[in-house]
Amino acid sequence: MNQNWRMGLARHLLLVLAGSLLLGILSGQYGWSFAAFLAAYLARVLYQLYRLHRWLQQQRQSDEPPPEASGLWGEVFDSLYQLQRHEQGIRGRLQAIIDRVQESTAALKDAVVFMDSNGVLEWGNNAAQSLLGLRSPQDSGQMVTNLVRHPAFKEYFDKGKYHEPLELPSPIDDQLHLQITVTRYGNGEHLMLARDVTHLHLLELMRKDFVANVSHELRTPLTVIAGYLETLLEHADEINPRWLKPLQRMEQQAERMRHLLEDLLLLTKLETTSYPASNQPVKIEQMLHSIKSDALSLSAEKQHRITLEADPKLLLKGSESELRSAFSNLVFNAVKYTPAEGEIHIRWWSNEQGAHLCVQDNGIGIENGHLPRLTERFYRVDSSRASNTGGTGLGLAIVKHVLLRHRGKLEIQSLPGKGSQFICHFLPTQVAIASEDRPTERLKNRTGLGE
Repeated sequence: MNQNWRMGLARHLLLVLAGSLLLGILSGQYGWSFAAFLAAYLARVLYQLYRLHRWLQQQRQSDEPPPEASGLWGEVFDSLYQLQRHEQGIRGRLQAIIDRVQESTAALKDAVVFMDSNGVLEWGNNAAQSLLGLRSPQDSGQMVTNLVRHPAFKEYFDKGKYHEPLELPSPIDDQLHLQITVTRYGNGEHLMLARDVTHLHLLELMRKDFVANVSHELRTPLTVIAGYLETLLEHADEINPRWLKPLQRMEQQAERMRHLLEDLLLLTKLETTSYPASNQPVKIEQMLHSIKSDALSLSAEKQHRITLEADPKLLLKGSESELRSAFSNLVFNAVKYTPAEGEIHIRWWSNEQGAHLCVQDNGIGIENGHLPRLTERFYRVDSSRASNTGGTGLGLAIVKHVLLRHRGKLEIQSLPGKGSQFICHFLPTQVAIASEDRPTERLKNRTGLGE
């Protein structure tokens, strides 16, 4: 192509020179003849450039083919025509793919929403309108957080951490419960999927109601049984000695069942309410001293060395009873699973990421494969360990839900034979600092240190 173009240009120049030379011979004015031929050639070039420019302008509105021409400009227009046909073919194939994708996603019952890197809506299928109220193309070009008006969704989307799905009621129908998943692709664009999980949500509510109702109903007969057992054991000298040990075992199991019911009721309460009713700053340092005393009593026979390092000015906003339940569960678990004369260290501190509580022990440790499931209800690393310690299997589940309600998270680190670390992380917005002059009355927000 380049060789043909050079030959065509050289031929045009030779024709100009030959024509100007012939005209110069006839007129005797060689200079003017060359100038006239050159001007005519430039005029033709400018005319073809004008035609090319006009065609390029028309290309924005239509797919008209390039103008026809001969010679060198004909080759230029033919090359443009080939490029145009090639580009039209690629565009047609891409449009066919887009049409198939849109047709297939439009048939889905789950909502599919495409957004750019800034969260601006580009396209959504039919289910996006019925589940989320997003209309395409009417709502295209708007921020999705302005269209799906829910505080939990805005916080979830703005954080950009989409490892876990978000569940929330549908913005157009409170009876529908949705599970939303956001995925990044390409150059930071967002793909959002929303599915109707109302059926699963109702089943979960039924399960919670069932557990709560059964727990409440079992409390009365269990109280009666425990009361009679206690009465019988108070008169142990009047009972046949062979019945003494069975009665003691029955009392132990009744006490264990009482703890189980209490934990189930607490867990149900944590799951059915979204945020603690009391959100006052709690003196964590005093609470930890109390928990440490209880832990020393619990480990009296094992003689654990329990140490505490806590900032007395560092307070945490939330429910004191719920936080005590969570922190005591972590400390008492360390006591249960740490051998005699072991070491347990409790630390309460803060940094720019927020406040943190760490309970560290040098106990038996836990294998990595069990760590992701430790906060599940009734999950047992080893059934023999549970029978030896008398635990209910709900302690870490309670810790997890308490932290979620206080906008915190639980981190677990453990090595078999080396010990474990359970670290609670709380956001700076949950932290408060007691002022030096009146620590029990005046509080300063940790983020702004203002009253």
